[in-house]
Amino acid sequence: MIQLIALDMDGTLLNDQKELTPRQIEAIHKAVDAGVKIVLCTGRPLIGVKPFIQQLGFDQEEEYIIVNNGCSTHSTKDWSLLDWEELKPEDIIYLASFLEGSSMQLSLFDQDHYYILEEKANEFARADANLVYTEPVTISLEEASSGKQPIFEAMFIGSKEDTDRFEARHNSQLSQTFSTVRSQDVLLEILPEGASKASGLKKLAEKLNIQPDHIMAMGDANNDLEMLEFAGLAVAMGNANEAVKAIADDVTTSNNHDGVAKAIEKYILNQ
Repeated sequence: MIQLIALDMDGTLLNDQKELTPRQIEAIHKAVDAGVKIVLCTGRPLIGVKPFIQQLGFDQEEEYIIVNNGCSTHSTKDWSLLDWEELKPEDIIYLASFLEGSSMQLSLFDQDHYYILEEKANEFARADANLVYTEPVTISLEEASSGKQPIFEAMFIGSKEDTDRFEARHNSQLSQTFSTVRSQDVLLEILPEGASKASGLKKLAEKLNIQPDHIMAMGDANNDLEMLEFAGLAVAMGNANEAVKAIADDVTTSNNHDGVAKAIEKYILNQ
C-alpha cells in the first residue's frame, strides 16, 4: 500500500508552462483524502516552490517539501528548516577555483537567495532564477565562505557548449568530493557528498516511519534517478529521458498530459 508519493516538479508535476493543472490538483487532493502523504521533491530552491504549495493549500497543513535536490527539508506550515546538508566554507573556496580560465559562473543557494559568485549574472543564470521567481544577487567569495548562513548547493552555469566542456574537463575531479548531476543542459549541480533527492527522502521517510516499499516516486530527469531507485514504486514520465525510463517500474503519460494524475489514479484511487 502506497503511503507517500514523492513528486519531482519541473517536467513532472508541472507542465511545460510551469503550471499545475486542475486534474493534477484534484488527483493530489484525492490522494491526500485517501491518507497518502504528498511530498514535492525538487531541485528548486524554497522560493521556487512556495507558490505551488500555496496553490495546493498545503501551507495550511503540517506537510513537508524536499528542495535543493535533497539538501534541505522544510515544513510547509511555517517553512521551517527541518533537516539539511550544506557545503562547507572550504568547499566554496575550492569550487571557486574551477572558475579560473572558464566562462562558467557559480551560483550558490541558501534558504532565501540565488547568489552568483563575484559577478553579475549571465543570461543563463537570469533565466534560471526567473523560473523560480527570484533574481540573482552577486555575493563575494569572502561572504559566501563566511559560514554565516548554510549554503545548501552550488551550480556551475553557462551555455550548453560551455557546460559540456566544463563537465568533460572537471566532473571526474569534482565528483570525488561532491555529488554532481547534470540536471539541465546549462547546469552542472554540485551537492554535498552523498546528498540527493533519495537521501532527503530517506531521512524524511524514517521520520514518518514509512518504509521504502510504501513509497511511490515520479520523475523525468537525471536528478531523479536515486529517488526512483529508492522508492518501492518508480514511475517515469512519458517525457523522461531514457536513463529514467530504464529503471522505472512503469511509465505514465507526459507532464503535458497530466501524467502524475494518471499514475495517482492508477495506483491509489482505483485500487
